[in-house]
Amino acid sequence: MDKRIAVCVDDFGLHAGVNEAVLRLAAQQRITATSCLVGAPQWPERAALLKSLPPGRVDVGLHLDLTEYPVTPAVGWPLPVLMTRSCARLLDRATLRAEIDAQLARFERELGRAPDYVDGHQHVHQFPVVRDVLLAALLERYPQQRPWLRRTRQPAGLAGGFKPWLIERLGCKALGRLAHLHGYPQNESLLGVYDFKGDAARYLALLAAWIETAQDGDLLMCHAGLAAAADDPIGPARRNEYEVLSGAAFGELLERSNVSLAPLSQLRPRGRHTERA
Repeated sequence: MDKRIAVCVDDFGLHAGVNEAVLRLAAQQRITATSCLVGAPQWPERAALLKSLPPGRVDVGLHLDLTEYPVTPAVGWPLPVLMTRSCARLLDRATLRAEIDAQLARFERELGRAPDYVDGHQHVHQFPVVRDVLLAALLERYPQQRPWLRRTRQPAGLAGGFKPWLIERLGCKALGRLAHLHGYPQNESLLGVYDFKGDAARYLALLAAWIETAQDGDLLMCHAGLAAAADDPIGPARRNEYEVLSGAAFGELLERSNVSLAPLSQLRPRGRHTERA
């Protein structure tokens, strides 16, 4: 294969549909990472299932959450409030550090180790102030380790519209500079950003465009799920994604595009860094 990419399902721990999708797709070798919401309803009782994943085949990371399922009482801002306060540098660093430490501790307690990587629910890990406090926490807790950090850079040559542009602008370059300074690896570009609309056929068409333009070291972000909880706003999209990712068409697409899947921890040389102007 000419190119290797990582495929990550976000939101493990949110509900049974997401958890089961992660385990099934991992068994099919269709994903290489899953990001965990350690404050979400099904994290404590289902986290042990992740220990059954084949070692070295699926990275397990922390999906840092400051908006929906934080674990300390002082945190839980609506996303627009968090964005505004972070851009204005009005977030309290001590409060942030306590929340980040609490989430890392929950991950460690259930899995018995540090996360393979850290990213952010709604990409909060790259926001101003948050990224500085996060890197400080990682450096202190894991001085001999460098978990990879999700980079939200748009893929070159693929018009993704306003949403991927906005996500990248919310802190991609600044986090990249910090990651490079401290030797934290990152993916090259982020694939998989869309509006969660449409049916499985539309998702397959989007997936084809992402895979066909993928470069070595890219990360495909997914939100696959089986039966969704009643209050899951993207439940139909989760089911569409699972149908496509588990189906034959995905495997055929990978083969046709000369793309193979691998954990990002195996793809990125430590400290390697590239950044577009």
